[in-house]
Amino acid sequence: MCAQEQEKADAIARKAERKQQAEESGKRRTFWFGMGMFGLVGWAVAVPTLLGVALGAWLDRAAPGEFSWTLALLLGGVALGCINAWWWVSKESGNDD
Repeated sequence: MCAQEQEKADAIARKAERKQQAEESGKRRTFWFGMGMFGLVGWAVAVPTLLGVALGAWLDRAAPGEFSWTLALLLGGVALGCINAWWWVSKESGNDD
């Protein structure tokens, strides 16, 4: 067997070993896990955004000013939601730094 064939065989063996270890440890990611994570990230961003819009609309009616509370709290809600989503993804992927 030539060196190039040996390298290919070694690479296949390493991939097979990693797959077996993932299955044994229960950390194999499935399609449904991905869909669940997709939904979690969506809700993690949507909820703070909608709460910011609702609070901003109420503040615009209760205390009108020179700037839009709705727009300001919309942006704040999106930023908070993105941080929240990042935290959840980091936690689920095992990158707890």
